[in-house]
Amino acid sequence: QVQLVESGGGLVQAGGSLRLSCAASGRIFSGYAMGWFRQAPGKEREFVAAINWSDRTTYYADSVKGRFTISRDNAKNTVYLQMNSLKPEDAAVYYCAAGYYTLGYTSHPSNYAYWGQGTQVTVSS
Repeated sequence: QVQLVESGGGLVQAGGSLRLSCAASGRIFSGYAMGWFRQAPGKEREFVAAINWSDRTTYYADSVKGRFTISRDNAKNTVYLQMNSLKPEDAAVYYCAAGYYTLGYTSHPSNYAYWGQGTQVTVSS
């Protein structure tokens, strides 16, 4: 069993930065992937970024490439999402997720068995 707790959300002006954290309790196996998803009001949950826990391979949605960076700290069992050059369209509830790594499916919510409660990111224009 894995429990995930996100933190770091808040209000930021467009062009600003935030760093989200996702602390995992329970064992994160080397075969896991950790992902970030987001959901804005009235929209479906969408993939943002993911990282292969064992080899640190990263994956990004086209909309955030070059602006967001996902990373992980094994010792702290924590995944981070550094978000730079934020835009109003980045505003959403951001969710951390964990699941077994499956090549080609890291962007699919169904690949992830464990989810955090979400943290709100608001971007003012």
